[in-house]
Amino acid sequence: MSSCCPPGRFGAEPPGRLPVPVGNAKLDDMVELPGGTFRMGTDDPDGFPEDREGPVREVTVKPFAIAAHCVTNERFAEFVDATGYRTDAERFGWSYVFAKFLPGELRRASPRLERTPWWCGVSGAFWKRPEGPGSDLDGRWDHPVVHVSWHDAAAFCAWAGMRLPTEVEWEYAARGGLDQARYPWGNELTPGGEHRCNIWQGRFPVRDTAEDGYSGTAPVDAFEPNGFGLYNVAGNVWEWCADWFDPAEQNRAMRGGSYLCHESYCNRYRVAARTANTPDSSGGNLGFRCARDI
Repeated sequence: MSSCCPPGRFGAEPPGRLPVPVGNAKLDDMVELPGGTFRMGTDDPDGFPEDREGPVREVTVKPFAIAAHCVTNERFAEFVDATGYRTDAERFGWSYVFAKFLPGELRRASPRLERTPWWCGVSGAFWKRPEGPGSDLDGRWDHPVVHVSWHDAAAFCAWAGMRLPTEVEWEYAARGGLDQARYPWGNELTPGGEHRCNIWQGRFPVRDTAEDGYSGTAPVDAFEPNGFGLYNVAGNVWEWCADWFDPAEQNRAMRGGSYLCHESYCNRYRVAARTANTPDSSGGNLGFRCARDI
């Protein structure tokens, strides 16, 4: 499948993953939703049938709560400080970084894969060093944490007394009460010329004009929320979901698209779009938000 996502690791399990204590570190941005029946999926001709986006079907979801924002760097730092948790990227010793964000020397020294040459496997890249050695989070504490695997996201949720949303919950929440709209705000990508999400403008992967105001991640409260009060459910960072993506149970589902999605290549910022990666994979555009039962 054509995707701007970092490749999967498909590697040996590194040693050292420790159990994370289940806690109740309450998040203050949870939105309670009543659930109900909605039309999930799409038959959009511009979609990706191989992702099993369709057919459109009626699905019923129970009441639940979901975070208005993705987990920030600041919040993830609290988790790490409280638990001593080490992410998969730290334990593997590397993670994928978008090549254009790297200084020339580091870019040349970092291996790439032929089918996704815009991603570099950077030694020392992890959530606190998002572009590898020499980078930091100055000015980005309110941005979504990235370089987190599905395992890392699930561990944070357990510490917070929560869980990852299912795909059904995620899509219901992301639609914001709209029926079969392409985006969380309607069917036009830029209504009245106004940018509503952080995605790629220009020619992917060569030039991003950043017309939406951001190159790379944006703050978790950037742009207007959808009808249910959720921010950035289109673009910014991919969000891990609880579900397996495929019957073979090798990949976990991800939703929402990222700042690298572009209509010419990967228009998965549509609300019904989905993709996947191995649960130990990480990269500079993978994040998450929490959910819980009510």
